[in-house]
Amino acid sequence: MPDDEAPQTLTIVVAPVLQPLMFGRRRSSRVTVRDDGASTIGHLIGSLGIPLTEVGDIMVNDTIVDPTWRPTPNSTVSLTPRHRPQAAPTDPPRFLLDVHLGTLARRLRLLGIDAAWSNDATDDELIAQASATRRVILTRDHGLLLRRTVRDGAYVRGNQPADQLVDVVNRFAPPLAPWTRCPACNTVVVPAAKSAILSRIQPGTQRNYDAFARCPGCERVFWQGAHYDHLQRIVAQARAAI
Repeated sequence: MPDDEAPQTLTIVVAPVLQPLMFGRRRSSRVTVRDDGASTIGHLIGSLGIPLTEVGDIMVNDTIVDPTWRPTPNSTVSLTPRHRPQAAPTDPPRFLLDVHLGTLARRLRLLGIDAAWSNDATDDELIAQASATRRVILTRDHGLLLRRTVRDGAYVRGNQPADQLVDVVNRFAPPLAPWTRCPACNTVVVPAAKSAILSRIQPGTQRNYDAFARCPGCERVFWQGAHYDHLQRIVAQARAAI
């Protein structure tokens, strides 16, 4: 092939924290990609498997460019991860978790964070709900975040709920209000007089506890029972992460 017909390329330098998101065959700290002269840098980044929700600055020769920038031949583009703490579309941030993150949703609610979750929501339903309610989608599925219709999303790092919780609160630094939200349904709880809920609690609980809260959504009753110390440790871990 004559030199003037040789395909144009550019080099993308990927920060270490972004490399695990790349498609396996492309996973590297430095990738050469073909430039077709029409694709934006955002499209080329996505073709590597990296969602733009996870990218902070896109740098070309020490200049920050927009994802709509069209590469020039033989450019070197550097990608940095999102800056932390990251702003959300609402203050305080509201989240929407995919079907696999139910435990994380309950722990976020324990901290008083607005975390919507359903065990049967499809990807299309998640995207539509997030857009309508201005929520950040939290997911371990980076393929979901690659969809162009996702406006605000975040890849949750960590396989265990404890690590996932630390990652989310560290990334978004939401205000914490422990014990104010129902872990089961996400509704804000209200104080409940002991006399009003006596018929719903066991005799042992009646003897040992006097402070109660009630969820107006699902009507669950809460008190500082046997699991309180464990839940306190979860709260302390979240505070330390922020």
